[in-house]
Amino acid sequence: MSRDFDVLIVGAGLSGIGMACHLAMKLPGKSYAILEARNAIGGTWDLFRYPGIRSDSDMHTFGYVFRPWTEAKAIADGPSIRAYVERTAADFGVVPHIRFGHKVLRAFWSSAEMRWTVEAEHDGGLVRFTARFLVMGSGYFDYGEGYRPHFEGEEDFAGPIVHPQFWPEDLDWTGKNVVVIGSGATAVTLVPEMAKRAAHVVMLQRSPSYVVSHPSIDKFAERLKRVLPATLAYRLTRLKNVALQMVFFRLAKSRPSRVKANMIARVRNELGAGFDVGTHFTPRYKPWDQRVCLVPDGDLFAAIREGRASVETDEIERFTPGGIRLKSGRELAADLIVAATGLKIRLMGGAELAVDGQVQDLSRTLAYKAIMFAGIPNMAFIFGYTNASWTLKADLAADYVCRLIGHMDRKGYRSATPAAGPEVRPVPFLDFTSGYVRRAVGSLPSQGDRRPWRLRQNYAFDAMSLRFSRIEDGALRFAR
Repeated sequence: MSRDFDVLIVGAGLSGIGMACHLAMKLPGKSYAILEARNAIGGTWDLFRYPGIRSDSDMHTFGYVFRPWTEAKAIADGPSIRAYVERTAADFGVVPHIRFGHKVLRAFWSSAEMRWTVEAEHDGGLVRFTARFLVMGSGYFDYGEGYRPHFEGEEDFAGPIVHPQFWPEDLDWTGKNVVVIGSGATAVTLVPEMAKRAAHVVMLQRSPSYVVSHPSIDKFAERLKRVLPATLAYRLTRLKNVALQMVFFRLAKSRPSRVKANMIARVRNELGAGFDVGTHFTPRYKPWDQRVCLVPDGDLFAAIREGRASVETDEIERFTPGGIRLKSGRELAADLIVAATGLKIRLMGGAELAVDGQVQDLSRTLAYKAIMFAGIPNMAFIFGYTNASWTLKADLAADYVCRLIGHMDRKGYRSATPAAGPEVRPVPFLDFTSGYVRRAVGSLPSQGDRRPWRLRQNYAFDAMSLRFSRIEDGALRFAR
């Protein structure tokens, strides 16, 4: 089996499979391989198996631009998404190119050879691959470890404490009192699902998040599917949803008070006048300073209304044998505690990068178009949107990489390296206040204060920049 390729992709999740499909469609003559540390396709959607796992974006924008989502549910469950990625990989002939069980440890660029050498661990040994171009599609969080703070007295708790990232297959919560610690997307997914079988579920949060209800089935999409070909119906629904996402985000940033009032009013309408929305569902931050939590068909609100779940907003003093004591003095009884406390960011899957023997510290680099990095040749990083569906940006990035490689071929270039002048000032890579971002700010790269070093987190503008702008824009240095 060959170990030398035109393009080497790291990761067989949503981003890596999408990149491979774009290559197969746009540069069919290129040889490529995907190195996947796990033994399955799907990435995040194969790793996470907690109850009720689902997308927090509609599948008409979370799905690939080239592969229509045809199922009725627009807010899809994890197994359906995993099956969608697997079918896409099979239909586009990607599966034979995947090398499972290959964990990438390091990658070295040689300017003399104009190639990457990638070392991966496989079956206890070290395997080397070489490639002209390297694409990191391994996501942005640590697959081996979630964020799990230690709580005072947790060793005294008599029941199990689990993290959603590593959900035990045999865990049974039927008829039990459950406390879910957290208020993000994972927590609002777990609570209504576990409440179907538990005696009661408490969502314990230190502070509230924005939570909005969204129909699980897009009626507009279903009507279009009855009268139009599937691909056209998908594209029109995608266009509609992208436009709505951009308008909502723009309004949230330009008129945060009005948008906040509207979102809180919708929650109050779901839970009734007697519920303390001010305490439990009114965040301290502005809309879209953190990601908005989506609940399909208001399932979280229904569980609260029906008494199967409740919300506590307080801080933890300590764990006790029978539950959790809060700083207010209240004690929550629990047979099982779920620490939905978040992710740990780990770019490149923790792989070490070096250019001509110099190890690269990404926290000291500038991102170019949020895809490449200053001073690092022939390497792209697939990083999706934080304020919209991940795949919208992943598709744009994959398309740009194909454009870049095609341009290099036509011009006879063998390397492309972003280079920033002294006039480019660094600004934060992620304009987000979420805990996982704040905890990792010292390890993240920066972006620039101007184009092409900065993208606007706006699909329409980014599409123009990545699909139609000149490849040779003065910021890329090419070599033959």
